[in-house]
Amino acid sequence: MSHANAALTPRARLRLARLIIDEGWTRTTAAEMFMVSPRTAAKWADRYRDEGPAGMVDRSSRPHTSPTKTPPGTVRQVVRLRWRHRLGPVQIAGQTGLPASTVHAVLTRCRINRLSYVDRVTGEPIRRYEHPHPGSMIHVDVTKFGNIPDGGGWRYAGRQQGDRNRIATRNRTGITNGKYQPRLGHAFVHTVIDDHSRVAYAEICPDETAASATAVLRRAVAWFAERGVIVERVLSDNGSAYRSHAWRDTCTELAVVHKRTRPYRPQTNGKIERFHRTLTDGWAYARHYDTETARRDALQPWMHFYNHHRAHSATGGQPPITRLTNLPGHHN
Repeated sequence: MSHANAALTPRARLRLARLIIDEGWTRTTAAEMFMVSPRTAAKWADRYRDEGPAGMVDRSSRPHTSPTKTPPGTVRQVVRLRWRHRLGPVQIAGQTGLPASTVHAVLTRCRINRLSYVDRVTGEPIRRYEHPHPGSMIHVDVTKFGNIPDGGGWRYAGRQQGDRNRIATRNRTGITNGKYQPRLGHAFVHTVIDDHSRVAYAEICPDETAASATAVLRRAVAWFAERGVIVERVLSDNGSAYRSHAWRDTCTELAVVHKRTRPYRPQTNGKIERFHRTLTDGWAYARHYDTETARRDALQPWMHFYNHHRAHSATGGQPPITRLTNLPGHHN
């Protein structure tokens, strides 16, 4: 495509060339009409004569040969240092003898110029993917948060007051561990997120057993169905709940194909892992809660905010719910 200040667009070039070739205008006269130089008019006229209308399009300015281009072996060395040692351009330049600007150009060309583009475990470029429509794949997982004692936890009340609040809660509930220390327990948050739209569903259960996980899956599938989304696949980690016969039978009953991540490879389920971080910052520890009940009551209002009002970078700055318009069959 022509740049913003170009004197001639492909359509104008074709008109100029036809005036000279087909209608016999002189190059000077045609150039004056289009306010370009006679040399430019001659160039487009010659291309039109040789190639026809196809010759009016822009051509790449890339040279046919690049004698000073970094050799492939050196490129491999730069990439290897980046992957294995996470070195920056200056450090790589010190080991290879190349200018730092050349190293940066190589890293940019290989799309690993930012460490955020590189997987922390393997050092390989991150391969991002997205399923084509809502319901094509949902991710499921469980995250847990320590229950908040009466009066608030240590994050907001401080260590000393937090300990006093824990003891007061123990005295009220009478729940302790084997050493008579306060045992507040955990809130097990079962989360489900749609791969395409990032629309999320979450609820708190007393545990992370197969019975709780399968019940959440049933309610999540029904919740998505109410919004016009038919769940086709579900991706989970290798937790015991997701390897159980109950989970397998529930997926069969719901006509959902179950897939599991590679062992010790949480990046495969990275979308829901990232949602857990957002959940932690936006809900679990976002403000001071006087009681665990107050925090649990705030979960669903926050989930509504996340789905309907919070701008999401993966959806072009729009809330996830806006992507539910791209359902199978909607645009046939």
